[in-house]
Amino acid sequence: MSSVPIPFHKVIKSRRLSPIRPMLAVVHREVVDSLRDWRIVVPIIVLTLFFPLLMSFVANAALRWVAKYGNPIIGERLLPFMLMVVGFFPISFSLVIALETFVGERERRSLEPLLMAPLTDTRLYLGKVLGALLPPMLAAYLGIGTYLLGLYVVKAWTPPIELLALVFLLTTMEGCVMVAGAVVISSQTTSVRAANLLASFIIIPAALLVQVEAMIMFYANYDVLWWIVLFLAVVTVILVRMGVHTFNREELLGRDTDALDLPSLGRAFLAHFDWRPWWFGRDVHRMPAGLRWLGKIGGLYRYEIPAILRRVCPALVAVSVGLLASVYIGYMYAARYPLPATALQLDSISMETFSTATAVGWFPGLTVQWVLSNNIRSLLLAALLAVFSFGALAEALLMAPLAIVFFFAAQAGRLGTNPILFLGAFVLPHGVLELPAAIIATALAIRLGAIFLSIPRELGMTIGESWLWALADFIKAFLAFVVPLLTVAAILEVHVTPLVVVWAFGGS
Repeated sequence: MSSVPIPFHKVIKSRRLSPIRPMLAVVHREVVDSLRDWRIVVPIIVLTLFFPLLMSFVANAALRWVAKYGNPIIGERLLPFMLMVVGFFPISFSLVIALETFVGERERRSLEPLLMAPLTDTRLYLGKVLGALLPPMLAAYLGIGTYLLGLYVVKAWTPPIELLALVFLLTTMEGCVMVAGAVVISSQTTSVRAANLLASFIIIPAALLVQVEAMIMFYANYDVLWWIVLFLAVVTVILVRMGVHTFNREELLGRDTDALDLPSLGRAFLAHFDWRPWWFGRDVHRMPAGLRWLGKIGGLYRYEIPAILRRVCPALVAVSVGLLASVYIGYMYAARYPLPATALQLDSISMETFSTATAVGWFPGLTVQWVLSNNIRSLLLAALLAVFSFGALAEALLMAPLAIVFFFAAQAGRLGTNPILFLGAFVLPHGVLELPAAIIATALAIRLGAIFLSIPRELGMTIGESWLWALADFIKAFLAFVVPLLTVAAILEVHVTPLVVVWAFGGS
């Protein structure tokens, strides 16, 4: 009895689907569970249908009002903005589904059977994310479709294909970011009340982003919106990665309260400031008691600082890539926006030039203290912003001044001055120390913000312990390595760089 062979493409298809089939079962379970509760479905459907119809009549009234005063362009720009709002509105009030993904089931005591299922943490988490994403996105698409239908019936207006695709992508990416963030909150809280309170950290930035997008749409600068779509896609990947790395079903079942144990956290933080002295492995008692602090300082530079630099190697690579990008950006904008020939008059530069610049307020007193405090303040601000941006803003703050420097170097080359000589005179004397210090400080800040995305679970650390470890490394390296380099660089910038500039460009 001969058997009929199965087509090869079907075998491949079944093999490809088999690893994700349990995850799709979780998605199906989440969607069915959300649509089963009429107290959630009915308000979403009613608001999703009512709000776009209301916006359609508002848009028609706005078009008639602006046409009365002879400025129809404002009304035409208002229609795409409302199209984006009706897509964002259903996602905002459907976010409760994502906020209850884990913590809601935990309070209903239906989470334990799901966590006992033969699923990896990654597949379980991704299934919950996709299951929480589908209802808000369907509601958003329904709202956009209703709004477009209302405008077509009332005003016979249809959007251009590019604008429609852009609005759909913006709505999709905003929904992905908000749902991914809400699922992270749901997996790390112990009550629905706490999750709803923390949701403001998602809704408020998303609402501000919609306002920025509205301003861009009024200027019809759609190229910038495509970059926002790319940015939201990267943020979605970061949030999903962070959720996967921080998700642990054992901790989720065992965590009862979100108590803040400050003494325990303080002891864990101070423990990172104990390192081996430089005489490690030798007879400690031979060292006089009054001089053992020298051994601790020696151990800091011999063991601790090199270990910290090894731990931030991936961040150093990211900073190096950012530096190359800043060089490209500076030269690109120099070619796009050339300065007039009188903008850079380097032949007449002299020591009086620096004194005049200081007197008119270009440099508020070019002193070592001012330069040092300005550099330290900038790097500490970058570290603070890195915590709220997973390290991205820290690198952006380093790239911005470097892009400006290379912008002027390219402009100098375009006006007949050797750009290498320009950089060697204006930047190299103090930059040889200031730039490495800024690179290391930025890498430490990036690790401080990105520690949530890659928790060292092999060391048995929690999220808080990992962040305290990164903070301790930042403080040690910043005080022991970055600040001394910045101090010497500030001295060179104030007392040496002006002399080199005057010597290089032949001022009197």
